[in-house]
Amino acid sequence: MNVGHGQPDPIKTRIANSMGKARILMEALPYIREFRGRVVVIKYGGSTMVDPRFRESFAGDITLLSTVGIHPVIVHGGGPQISAALEAEGIVTSWVDGLRVTDERVIELVQRVLIGEVNVDIVRMLGGQGARAIGISGIDAGLFTARPLDSRLGYVGEITDVHGDLIRRLLAEGLVPVVAPLARGGDGGVYNCNADTAAAALAKAISAQKLVYLTDVDGVYRDPEDRSSLISRMDLADLRELVPSIGGGMRPKLQSVIDALEGGVRHAHILDGRIQHSILLEIFTPEGIGTMFESETATS
Repeated sequence: MNVGHGQPDPIKTRIANSMGKARILMEALPYIREFRGRVVVIKYGGSTMVDPRFRESFAGDITLLSTVGIHPVIVHGGGPQISAALEAEGIVTSWVDGLRVTDERVIELVQRVLIGEVNVDIVRMLGGQGARAIGISGIDAGLFTARPLDSRLGYVGEITDVHGDLIRRLLAEGLVPVVAPLARGGDGGVYNCNADTAAAALAKAISAQKLVYLTDVDGVYRDPEDRSSLISRMDLADLRELVPSIGGGMRPKLQSVIDALEGGVRHAHILDGRIQHSILLEIFTPEGIGTMFESETATS
């Protein structure tokens, strides 16, 4: 009689692993059904743009969303790449209230980097995973119109109008738009715009179901010094109360979340893009991994 533990059966082990994968797929199925045909605007930035592991994970997530019938739209940043290009050119810039002063020479370089380097790189990366991505900027077909944010900043713009027809047409063709946050001003000039606010403005204009920010933090904390105060879920009314107590770069991001939710977007998410497949975990699991904000319509 055999006693103790025998050798594991490789066939049974393989079946058990396969059953585990099947359970994951079945868990995701209700969410795939719910969001199929819906638009998800994703702000892509931070370390997810430079670390090869996070880049591959992000590209795979976007490809999967598109494959199952969800329509992702990417709005990307490029601050570190712009800073590196300025340094390489020997261009020294000044700052006002944390924003870079952008003169004619700088905005030319910004266009070159955002459109000719960052945007192209993202499209290439997504295409390598099988996504039918197409790169555009807010200048194309009058997508974004802007006015000067502050006369001291030069060609730094605030988006005043969004014409979403181009994005809708691209989505109808099964394409994944990748948008550089540049805009045309009423004076004919080109303006660099904040990618967070551009993503929120675009999400409102095209009636996105979700707005997702990939960041370098776990989510939003009530108290940044208390790691146990991470907010998993919050409605719009509570968010409005929270924002005045939040400082640093998170505050304008949360204000853009408010603008999006007030403009008809049902859910907004702030996720840690350093977690592989963070988008899939947030959208396709009941627990999620970041902070989700709900509009008044979504909570009613």
